[in-house]
Amino acid sequence: MASILDEYEDSLHRSAAVQQSRAAVGIPHSGYVNARLEKETPIFNKQRIDFAPPEKINSLVVSSNQLCMSLGKDTLLRIDLGKPDEPNQVELGRKDEARVYKMFLDHTGSHLLIALNTSECLYLNRSVQKVRALSRWKGHLIESVGWNKFLGSETNTGPILVGTSQGQIYEAEISVSEGSLFSTNPDQYFRQVYTLEEESGPAPVCCLEIERVIEGKFFIIATTRKRLFQFVGKVPEGTEQQGFSSIFAMHADHLPSFREFPANLGFSEIAFYTPKLRSNPRSFAWMMGNGVLYGTLDYSRPDSILSDERVWVYPSDIDITVNKPISIVLTQFHFLLLLPDRVKAVCTLNGQVVFQDLFLEKFGLLTRMIKDPTVQQIWIHTEKVVFRYHVQRESRDVWKMYMNMNKFDLAKEYCKDRPECLDIVLAKEAEHCFQNKRYLDSAKCYALTQNYFEEIALKFIEAKQEEALMEFLIKKLSNLKPSEKTQTTLLTTWLTELYLNWLGILEGDPSQRNLYLDTREKFRTFLSSPKNKECLFNNRASIYDLLASHGDTEHMVYFAVIMQDYERVVAHHCQHDEYDEALNVLSRHRDEKLFYKFSPVLIQHIPKKVVDAWISMGSRLDARNLIPALVNYSQSASTQQINEAIRYMEFCVYQLEETQQAIHNYLLSLYALCRPDSLLSYLEQAGTNPNRIHYDLKYALRLCAEHGHHRACVHIYKVMELYEEAVDLALQVDVDLAKSCADLPEDDEELRKKLWLKIARHVVQEEKDVKKAMACLSSCALLKIEDVLPFFPDFVTIDHFKEAICNSLEDYNKHIEELKREMEEATQSAKRIREDIQEMRNKYGSVEPQEKCASCDFPLLNRPFYLFLCGHMFHYDCLLQAVFPNLPAYKQAKLEDLQKKLAATSQPSKSHHRPKDADTISLGKGQQSREQIKADIDDIVAAECVYCGELMIRSIDKPFIDPQKYEEEMQSWL
Repeated sequence: MASILDEYEDSLHRSAAVQQSRAAVGIPHSGYVNARLEKETPIFNKQRIDFAPPEKINSLVVSSNQLCMSLGKDTLLRIDLGKPDEPNQVELGRKDEARVYKMFLDHTGSHLLIALNTSECLYLNRSVQKVRALSRWKGHLIESVGWNKFLGSETNTGPILVGTSQGQIYEAEISVSEGSLFSTNPDQYFRQVYTLEEESGPAPVCCLEIERVIEGKFFIIATTRKRLFQFVGKVPEGTEQQGFSSIFAMHADHLPSFREFPANLGFSEIAFYTPKLRSNPRSFAWMMGNGVLYGTLDYSRPDSILSDERVWVYPSDIDITVNKPISIVLTQFHFLLLLPDRVKAVCTLNGQVVFQDLFLEKFGLLTRMIKDPTVQQIWIHTEKVVFRYHVQRESRDVWKMYMNMNKFDLAKEYCKDRPECLDIVLAKEAEHCFQNKRYLDSAKCYALTQNYFEEIALKFIEAKQEEALMEFLIKKLSNLKPSEKTQTTLLTTWLTELYLNWLGILEGDPSQRNLYLDTREKFRTFLSSPKNKECLFNNRASIYDLLASHGDTEHMVYFAVIMQDYERVVAHHCQHDEYDEALNVLSRHRDEKLFYKFSPVLIQHIPKKVVDAWISMGSRLDARNLIPALVNYSQSASTQQINEAIRYMEFCVYQLEETQQAIHNYLLSLYALCRPDSLLSYLEQAGTNPNRIHYDLKYALRLCAEHGHHRACVHIYKVMELYEEAVDLALQVDVDLAKSCADLPEDDEELRKKLWLKIARHVVQEEKDVKKAMACLSSCALLKIEDVLPFFPDFVTIDHFKEAICNSLEDYNKHIEELKREMEEATQSAKRIREDIQEMRNKYGSVEPQEKCASCDFPLLNRPFYLFLCGHMFHYDCLLQAVFPNLPAYKQAKLEDLQKKLAATSQPSKSHHRPKDADTISLGKGQQSREQIKADIDDIVAAECVYCGELMIRSIDKPFIDPQKYEEEMQSWL
């Protein structure tokens, strides 16, 4: 086998050379063909909205599929994007020169704030048509609004933050009254809570964002042109409605945490990416003078939630003095910058521009870019046109960037549904690990790629990394399909050889003991793996050869156990006199055939344990197959050792209730040989019914006779119903035993008498005991004194029998008196019966003329009728009609037959020329036959009253209305 593996290793070198030549001519290593059949859709897919505004667009906001735009001086257009064909137009109602400066729409799309350039602010709720002025807000040019996403509803904004152009931050709340369209003042309050400053003094509040995390902790982000402030604080539970004053009060004496950059755009804008609705943002991008500050948000940090910050400078073609960016929008992996004539998308992973969209001059200058956070759509508008971007499969190429950054776990995460890309990432990771000498990790990755097996194997062989090679082979083996049987066989055999070599090296080095134990455990796991089981089983001969060639008997036994080759395991233990271990294997795996095969050997050395194992197997073992082992053992063993055989046979008979004759016969032979006392108790327990006895009676009789067990022979004679032989043999043992045998033939008095005479003869002639003989007369009623007298010798005087003779005469007198008494009782009974018969002949009943039939309620005397002892009276035909349906079928047939015969006897004779004597004789015979027929009919019809007899009891579960006539009866009641 080793030579085969050496040849295979040489073939690896040849195969690797072939792979190198294939790579030289451009054949890819991967098994995947990287071809695209059609052009992929861009990540950012632009769509122009089919909308021609009547006036120029001043401002546009979108949230929760609600779009609001300001047109011209005084018009506001609201569109529900779910129903775009039903726009709603609202007039601001301003007569002055005020213009819309900015608009702010909350996260629900319900509350719209309209900031005017005259330092005024208007409010419009989605459910109303009228714009209301916020009087408390007058005098402030609104730059930003921080909406309350936690307490806000469609009728109430909850506490919100408002930033002005003078750097003040105000807290406010707007509510729609339930009683009327608006309350007197929709703005509930408007109070200053903080002022933002830069080095030159107060600066416009460009952006505000409020976020709440667990345990009532709030984070507030506010930006100016060059600074980004963070306010952190807790609002006690239940007091959120009171606002954020307590958070800002914490920073009254000192500046909060902030980031500052020197360059200045004149404004700044911050964008957030929220992965799903009603969750906290995960990342941010702040557009300011020096570039875009990008990072993630870590809410677990105590003071600042900004994490992993880095500044991506603007692309080289952006000059902030000439064409500075206008707006920014953040997606999962990109931020989009809006320039006056184009849109640029920059990847947040590497800062590279991955998308650029140039707009035609006819559309005008781009004004604003916003994102609807609920549907992740991006909106851009000029004064004339509105565009919308759909973000599609944004993460499609992210895996490449992560791979080039050596972030392989993230790269695999983003291409797990694209196997051709995953293969490239795995190959790159494997090569990276190999170059950094992380050979085990490299092997795991290589095993998952489609690279050529021979090339990778040779790579580890040349690096002399046998452990990594084994890891590679194990992983490769686990990825093979069940149909690849040849490859599975090759890898399994090669791994076995490698494991055995490695174990042989480690076993001889005491300092590597822990590594040896760990490798041994891995090898055993490999051998016992369910996936390898079929291959190892089919090639077990080769594996046995490998194990034998390395002299590894320990793993040979282990492998045999895994292969369930327990015969080999038990034989191995028996050859090395490890009988307890052999029995443990048998007991653990409970294979009946192995028990039968190895029991003759094991019982010679550990009889008690073997019998215990047999008993634990219970009915799974056939005791007949173990008898040869017991016979060989008992022939050469002592009485104490034979007891083990008896113990198992008793278990089979009494616990398992075995009925096999061979088992019972063998137990009998053991009892007869060593336990005579148990022999008789066994025979008595088996009973006296030959059909229920499981041992051979003739064999048992011969066995007991050979060993001189006379009582046992007597019992067997009784079972065989050989009572004479039983009594004859019992008289040699005990007279009482003979008496018990003599009473057994209960149905044969002659035989019983004969047996008792034998006992009496034996007592008189052999024992010469007259009193005992007289006791026999009292024990058996069949014996009389005259039967026993011939057995006594002539010299015996009558005094010995006087009492017995008197008792016999008294018995005869009693019997005569008993017969006389019985004759008198019989005479009296006959007399009473004759009197009852005479009384019944004279019994009659009276019927009044007005009596009616109990069934039809018509006069009774109009037709033939029956009168019952209970008092009920029926017409013949009424009684027949009531009784007939309830009669059994055979009685119904008999009644019909009798009625036909009765009708036939009622017809007059058609012959008018018969002699007179003949007619008289015929009439006499017919009259007699007719009376008999009527009597038979009466026996059937009038056997009992139909209302008082069993017929009424049997019909208790019968419905009052026949189911077949139920519908007809129901209709008759309607």
